[in-house]
This record gives sequence, C-alpha cells and structure tokens, in this order.
Amino acid sequence: MSTTKRQPDGTHAGPASGGRPWTLVYDGTCNVCSRLVRRVARWDSRHVIQMVASQNDTVSTRFPWISAEQFRESMYLVAADGRMWSGAAATRQLLRILPFGFLLGWLWGLPTFGALADSGYRIFARNRYRFGCGVHCAVAPRASPPVTPSE
Repeated sequence: MSTTKRQPDGTHAGPASGGRPWTLVYDGTCNVCSRLVRRVARWDSRHVIQMVASQNDTVSTRFPWISAEQFRESMYLVAADGRMWSGAAATRQLLRILPFGFLLGWLWGLPTFGALADSGYRIFARNRYRFGCGVHCAVAPRASPPVTPSE
C-alpha cells in the first residue's frame, strides 16, 4: 500500500499514543506478529513507536478510517500527522525509523524487491496463523482417539 495521508485530528499523538510520533497496529492474536512486535519494541531504543494490537478497544476510535477487515489483512504504521503505511510498505517505513534500520532498508532500492516484498507480505499475512503455531493457531491439530479407561 502506498502512503496515505489523513488530516491530523490530534488523536494520533499525545496521551493516546504515549506521546510517541508513530503507532504500529498489528494482529495481537497472531503469535508470529506478537513476537515480531516484541523485537521491534526492543529495537526501538528511542521509544518513538507505540505498539497496539488491532483488537485493542482504542484502535477503532483512534483510526476510524481503517476498517476491522483492513486490520485483519495487514499491519499498519500511522504517523502523528496522519500518514499511514500498511504491509510491506509499513515494514519499509519501520526500517527508516528504527536505529540502523537502513542496514536492511537498502533492499527496497534493489530492482523488483519492493514488489516481491509486497507479495511475500500478503502471502505471510494470509497464512500467519500457520506459523508459530500455538494457542491461536488456525490449523486444527488432528483429533486423538478417545481414551477409554482400562478395567
């Protein structure tokens, strides 16, 4: 998704975002997404990014122009001035914000990398519950045969 700009309305920065200029909205029920967000939080040594699960009650109030369906399809990075990125574009912007992110961000300068990153992100997003399978895994385990007590 390309950068989109919304009119700043004061809901992006300030107390709702902990005064941070960036908000990353991700799927809090996805184990892989949650692990990646914890890594981003550790990497964010300047504490400029607030991470919020899309299931948080405040998300629909702060970002009413992004539907619940859109949040299910992709992560979003929203700037205090209303600019927003989703999917691979959000990843690229995160690398611009994070310290030394340019060490990985240069990849977007390679021919066709951006298109490949976007396609790869969409494939990952559609199948994210299959990775890092745990409590929230969408892949149902095989049912075990019922155990009968022996007499």
